[in-house]
Amino acid sequence: MTVDRAKLMTMTLRARVKNGHLVLDEPTNLPEGTEVELVPVDEIDDLDPAERARLHGFLTESIRKHVPGTGVPAESVLERVRRS
Repeated sequence: MTVDRAKLMTMTLRARVKNGHLVLDEPTNLPEGTEVELVPVDEIDDLDPAERARLHGFLTESIRKHVPGTGVPAESVLERVRRS
């Protein structure tokens, strides 16, 4: 099964620690074996729920408008950031 990377990048999974294990708050349809990176919420940023919703809206719209082949590869952006 092919994973839609754009969809994964905007996906938010909520989980809670229970007896030392992370338990998702709701089911997910991610393919078996999909690796996810977990970051504690309080370490991500200081966006409130309304700001986060607006950000996700902007990201979703940007992904919708994207024309394949016209973007800049992430590796190029990261290389420029690392050089600065």
